[in-house]
Parts: sequence; structure tokens; C-alpha cells
Amino acid sequence: MTYSSLPNVHLWSPGLFDFKGGIQVFSQFFLEALQALYPPIEQQVFSMHDRPNPQPPLASSSTTFHYCGQLPQRWRTPAFAAQVMAHGLLRQPDLVITTHLNFTVAAAQLKRLTNTPYWTIAHGFEAWDIQRPKVLEALAGADRILAVSSYTRDRLIEHPQINPDRIELFPNTFNIEQFQIAAKPEYLLKRHQLRADQPVILTVNRLEAGEDFHSYDQVLAALPQIRQTLPDVHYVIVGKGGDRPRLEQLIRDRQLEDCVTLAGFIPDDELVNYYNLCDVFAMPSTLEGFGIVYLEALACGKPVIAGLDGGLDALDHGQLGANVDPMDIATLATTVTQILTQQYANPLLFDPAGLRQAVIQRFGTAAFHARLNALFQTAPLASQSAAHKFATSY
Repeated sequence: MTYSSLPNVHLWSPGLFDFKGGIQVFSQFFLEALQALYPPIEQQVFSMHDRPNPQPPLASSSTTFHYCGQLPQRWRTPAFAAQVMAHGLLRQPDLVITTHLNFTVAAAQLKRLTNTPYWTIAHGFEAWDIQRPKVLEALAGADRILAVSSYTRDRLIEHPQINPDRIELFPNTFNIEQFQIAAKPEYLLKRHQLRADQPVILTVNRLEAGEDFHSYDQVLAALPQIRQTLPDVHYVIVGKGGDRPRLEQLIRDRQLEDCVTLAGFIPDDELVNYYNLCDVFAMPSTLEGFGIVYLEALACGKPVIAGLDGGLDALDHGQLGANVDPMDIATLATTVTQILTQQYANPLLFDPAGLRQAVIQRFGTAAFHARLNALFQTAPLASQSAAHKFATSY
């Protein structure tokens, strides 16, 4: 089989490199999996927000990158749509994969013109309350929808237009090598004036102004109850954003200045050190489609508290951590206290090596690749011959 006869995949993403949000990180892992599983297959990667890079990460002889991030913000969406449609019409790929639901509108149009099948990834709140009729229509026409959690899947099938049989569960993965178990870093203990034996709660979250719900607000509300048992507990919040002034005022109003640290933005290579600084990672959210940060904390051997949406899947429905109702402050406080005093009922939470092994087994690179390969073996492509090419190129 010649190189030119092998199928080609077009991957449409908001971005992969310039901003490290959940969808961007997922897009990186997805492209890495495509390259590892099917190295001969041509991948045309279209990024709406990344800037041109002559030596991009994940560069390979079979991968070509196309960018719109060099354009002013207001022009990027129409330019991106024109770019993917033009290349789709000229190249007529065997499959289009979009890592954001909004891109399905263009994918549906391309399918009408060229019969090119398309998949899309459904992450979190962008899939929970779809208001745009064109997006809903495009989702209904998708050959496959990969939902990162059962919660996202269940929200999608509330729409009668969407065929549940076309939805596949496809959870996130994480960087196994980057996130490792280690002792509490001395330099962070000094930076934040903490003792090594002092119980530390950690949240890693964007500080988004204007959202109705913030997981760190719930932990702050639980702190007074937690301090009744653990008076020296300290809460570290990592993240930046427009909500910081409101958050600072909230901390002052509740007189929690002595037990809360806003660490602000930290570089990616320092994140593992913050996970290892803490004794429990708590992000009881109502907005997480899955939550890669939960996996990262577990890989560092840390007990994790999540909410009841995508966090259920990330913690394997309580097998790997504690799922709580974020609105139940008393239960949240009790759960944090039980974990920090090692009285929580699940003994795995106090076995760092066991936690790491369990999260790698369920959500590590090998599991992610195996799920993707299983999907491609039954891929509804434009022709049976193209489907055969995918199956035989593994």
C-alpha cells in the first residue's frame, strides 16, 4: 500500500499549544494518539487560536498544521471556517474530527457537499445546554460524538434529535511522566510559609468572573467547619482570572486571610509541585465535563474530592476518590476533615502508590490509545476501502 493511498484525517481544534485549557490539552493528547497509532496516516491539523510556528510541538512528517491565531480575534472564526471548508473541499478527507462542538456546523456543511463523515468531542458545559439550532442539527448529523463523561453523554441525549447510539464514552487522559509522587517541595513550603506537617487543601481552577458557581467558594464556605477539627489547615488556590478581586474580598469578609493563599498563575512545570504540596485536592465543581486536574492529582498520589458531574467518571464513581454534592457545605467539610485525618472509608485514598497505579490503569496513555484504536476499527468512513485502510494501518 502506498503512502498516497492511505487515508487522511482533518483535525479541527480551538488550539493545541498557545493556551492550556482542557480542550486544548485534550486536543494535544488526541493528536499524539493518532500519530502513535497510525503513523502513516496523513493528519491535517487546523487550529483557530494558535499562532504559526515553524517548529511546532508534535511535528511529524505526516502532520501538517494550519493556523489562524495570527489574525485579530474578530476575524479568526470566519477565517477558520473558510480555511477548513476550502481544504475539505479540495482534499476531501476520509474523516473530520472536531474537538469543539461549535465546529460541527462547518463539518455538517462539508458532509452535505462531499459526504465526508465527521466526529466531534463533547467536553463539558458547552454540550450541556445547547442553544444554537444549527449546532444541534449538526450534532444530530455527526457520525460519532465522543463524550468525555457519562454526565456529558446524559445531557446530550436529553435532545431528542441526537441518536444515543452515535455517542461513545471517551474519557480524558493525562501526562503520566510529568505527574509523579514526591515529597512536599521545600521551596513551596518556604514561599507560602507552611510547615511540612501542616494539612494543605489545594484547588487548581481558572478564576472566571461572572460564572454562577465557583468550586473554591464552596471550599471557603467549608473552611470554618474544617478548622474546628484542624485549626492549622491551609487552603491554596492556584489560578488566575478576573474573579480574583471578588475572591480577595470574600476572603477578607470571612476573615480567612490567615489560612488562604492565592498562588495566582503558575507555569505548567511547577504544577506537579503544587499537587505534591497538598494533602487533599478539592475541586467540588458543577462545571467540569471531566476534569484532567483530578487525574493529575491522583497520579501524584493525592486524595481527590470532586462534584457529581464529570467528576464522577474521573473518580470512577467514588472508587478513586470522594464525590460530593458541591452545594452541601456540611458534607464537603466533613469529607475534607475525614480525609485529612485519615478517617475516610476508602483506604485507597491513603495509599499514594495504589492511587497512582489505579489512575494510570483506568486513564493512562495506554488506555486512551486502546479506546481510540477500538473506535477506528469500526469507523464509519466515506467508503469501506477507507475503513479497511484505517484497520490495517495499526
